[in-house]
Amino acid sequence: MVQELTKGVYWVGVVDWGLRHFHGHELSTPRGSSYNAYLIMDERITLVDTVWGPFQDQLLDNIRQIVDPSRIDVIVANHAEPDHSGSLPAMLRAAPNAKVVVSKAGADSVPGHYHQKWNLTVVKTGDRINIGHSDLLFIEAPMLHWPDSMFCYLTGKNVLMPNDAFGQHYATSSRFNDQVDQQELFWEALKYYANILAPFSHQVTRKIEEFVALNLPVDIIAPSHGVIWRSNPLQIVTRYKEWAAQVPERSAVIIYDTMWQATRRMADAIADGLADRGVPYKIFYTALADRNEVIAEAFRARAIVVGSPTHNRGVLPSMMPFLEELKGLQLKNKIGAAFGSYGWSGESVKELEELLGRCKVQVAARGVKVKWQPGPEALETCRKLGLELADKIKAD
Repeated sequence: MVQELTKGVYWVGVVDWGLRHFHGHELSTPRGSSYNAYLIMDERITLVDTVWGPFQDQLLDNIRQIVDPSRIDVIVANHAEPDHSGSLPAMLRAAPNAKVVVSKAGADSVPGHYHQKWNLTVVKTGDRINIGHSDLLFIEAPMLHWPDSMFCYLTGKNVLMPNDAFGQHYATSSRFNDQVDQQELFWEALKYYANILAPFSHQVTRKIEEFVALNLPVDIIAPSHGVIWRSNPLQIVTRYKEWAAQVPERSAVIIYDTMWQATRRMADAIADGLADRGVPYKIFYTALADRNEVIAEAFRARAIVVGSPTHNRGVLPSMMPFLEELKGLQLKNKIGAAFGSYGWSGESVKELEELLGRCKVQVAARGVKVKWQPGPEALETCRKLGLELADKIKAD
């Protein structure tokens, strides 16, 4: 259903209730998502972003509720990734005289996706396009999260359309932040940041500072996924500043796999030591855990503790996707430790410590290695590892 955000500005996007994975199968989306597109009715009718290609007919139907799509003069492509630009070919068939506004990098990425000779207008930070009573003001935002990403700000209406920034993969029946469950909303916003934007935290901080320096009034922040921020919209900007600083909570995550429950019992004993010092923790069994949920929890925590039995002189394979993701995300200000069981060769703890190092996680305590099943003495050693890590977490 079309939704008016403010006079003359409409949400014409699509809610994808069935989406369960994004970026191929890279990101879990258990609450679905939305592809947000915004129609601005002014002297020059403007569409900001489109939707994923499979939903192009629904986008066109939504626009037709307001105006004949052939009357659209300007289409802003803030970012060329297909979940935002996938309907561009259909839109330009429907509005053949529209010009497409892109960033400098977008002049490469948009044709690179669609191989069409469209009427592209390239803009940079500070450029404006007058559409009648309002201007479109553009702010380049490279690596938030692609080189071509940019923000579009609508003067007079005080609406910021920042594409992937400030969004969430969150399908809802309502369009606005004050109409949804706040705990779900902020969890999905954090998960989105941790799994997609965390490697670009420096750019996030710099871009927020740049935008604040423009001293533009903001009444609405309208991202390209999830709900639209109209109630205290700058609260999500404040959260991004906090997340970009990557100051962890005084908590821990324990991430393990197991064959015959030895490492599970060790994980529980480490957790007992953390609990004895009052440090909150969560335990994840990698064979069944949602990797992106684990990453979001690891993003928040100070300590990351990893455990695996030795398998083929290394670690169990289910540990590797998490550790590879952790390496790529470049999370900051983390300490960690390793633990594991073995039967004859016993390489897993050393391997895990080396992997933590590649992830830029400081190994802050000596790992615990146990042959066969842990007995009372070994479990007490694990508990002491939890105590040692807890003391370091609380000392920060």
